[in-house]
Amino acid sequence: MKHPLLKHINSPEDLKKIKEEQLPELAAELRDFIISILATKAGHLGASLGVIELTIALHYVFNTPEDSLIWDVGHQAYAHKILTGRRKAFHTNRQFRGISGFPKMKESLYDAFGTGHSSTSISAALGMAMASQIKGETEKQHIAVIGDASIASGMAFEGLNHAGVTNANLLVILNDNAIGIDPSVGALKEYLMKAKVGYKPKQSNMIEALNFNYTGPIDGHDLPSILKELKRLQKIKGPKFLHIITTKGKGLKKAEQEQVTYHAPGTFDKKTGEIKAKDTSNEPPKYQDVFGHTLVELAKNNKNIIGITPAMPTGSSLKYMIEAFPERAFDVGIAEQHAVTLAAGMASQGMIPYCTIYSTFIQRAYDQIIHDVAIQNLPVIFCLDRAGLVGEDGATHHGVFDISFLRCIPNLTIFAPMNEADLRNMLYTVQLGTLKNPIVIRYPRGKATSADWKKKMQKISFGKGRILKEGSSLAILSIGAVGNTIEEILQEFTTSEKEKIAHYNLLFVKPLDEKLLLEIGGKFEQIITVEENAIKGGFGSAILEFFQEKKFSKTSIELIGIPDQFVEHGTVEELNKSLYLDKASLKKRIQEKL
Repeated sequence: MKHPLLKHINSPEDLKKIKEEQLPELAAELRDFIISILATKAGHLGASLGVIELTIALHYVFNTPEDSLIWDVGHQAYAHKILTGRRKAFHTNRQFRGISGFPKMKESLYDAFGTGHSSTSISAALGMAMASQIKGETEKQHIAVIGDASIASGMAFEGLNHAGVTNANLLVILNDNAIGIDPSVGALKEYLMKAKVGYKPKQSNMIEALNFNYTGPIDGHDLPSILKELKRLQKIKGPKFLHIITTKGKGLKKAEQEQVTYHAPGTFDKKTGEIKAKDTSNEPPKYQDVFGHTLVELAKNNKNIIGITPAMPTGSSLKYMIEAFPERAFDVGIAEQHAVTLAAGMASQGMIPYCTIYSTFIQRAYDQIIHDVAIQNLPVIFCLDRAGLVGEDGATHHGVFDISFLRCIPNLTIFAPMNEADLRNMLYTVQLGTLKNPIVIRYPRGKATSADWKKKMQKISFGKGRILKEGSSLAILSIGAVGNTIEEILQEFTTSEKEKIAHYNLLFVKPLDEKLLLEIGGKFEQIITVEENAIKGGFGSAILEFFQEKKFSKTSIELIGIPDQFVEHGTVEELNKSLYLDKASLKKRIQEKL
């Protein structure tokens, strides 16, 4: 399809020059444009296809960027980016040094607020609306589009609760498609389902009970209806709430039928929607699948095992336990804080909860980890997926801070497997009945090291590291899967160089293997630490603190990890190279120490 209307739109001002009766044609062009690009450049497909009509209507009716428009979750904003001056750059979406896959304030004036996680839009838009009141900007509009199940998060309700007792000029639009990345869950989903079929007695409308001017639900793909309603709401002061019904993946049949798969499907055939298959039969599994299948294996023999995830059953592979033991595995929706304290409650009753959360999302439940788990020393098992750099999702999603912000918490053990055997062995160890305190098991995104991973599990000794290679003058201390990279690099050195280099994989950040470290400190004056975490406060810092405490003043320690900056989006390989953490750079840094 050619794009005769879209090709002339470089701003909302250009959009407003189109006649209203032409907008459905523009919607078709915009859908085709997104599908065409994402067929070859992987990205978040389904969510953005579902809000094409809404996006057009919002920029057509409101005066953006003077009016603030916030997209939550951020991966539904592709059409918004294309209509606001980034059409020609859209092919660089999520690519290294290209445009971000999420709204980003420094990228465009039209991105009123950065949104990479979820459920923040109402609070942010309310803050903007209240600031406008203070400044006397009485006509300025503030719109929060909250979708993909984000409304169920506690923070969204905190924002609604506050907004309802203000007269702020705020419009909340619920993009209700009954699915996040996985199908929505919970009582709120059931409530919204009733609203869809017309069940709306005034006394039962929770949004109106919070003092919002509620309207809907309306068809989110009916452009004339959306335009009419937005124009009406534009004239109403105070907090307003528009409930629209959309179909995730709208316009691509396969994406509508298989909404979980087509949330971010990778490359696919533009015409048929078929995902381009590749033979993975002889490839190692993803770490998440090692976790998921191992947990099912363990749960068969241990009836106290519980699985919990906040809205990521597919991504974390807890789906396997949900399918096998639905009475003992729970998706609690986008509610990380609830997930952690729910796990704490279960642990207090003798259950063995495996709470699986992406590293970047556990940040949202920090107080619960300290207050509800660690202070009470409850044996919750935190399985942190996507630890380290994750690639194209960028700064909001890299899991590079967890060691730093967890290491300072008393009672908490932190374990980082080097490979899938370590992961399986620890998952096995923590359910044997001897775990007395909470533990974090952090593992990366991506493939494990071997396709032959289903080996008999063995008990791991807590706080014990291991030596992978002896050496005479330089000790490399690694934590986690980056140890495999170090092993590969060492094979590239000459025989005489290899003899000088020792490699230790510590396995535990907390507690450290003090006996092993004392041996290392007594033998080596040069040490390099390597981690896929922020250098500030991370594994290397823990090693420095230890040697400082033990007064090893002659020991020179160089820390290698993520520098003190937010890392942008790109492939992991590109990002490692830009941060001088690729194999060539690491080899050079090691050679400089020899």
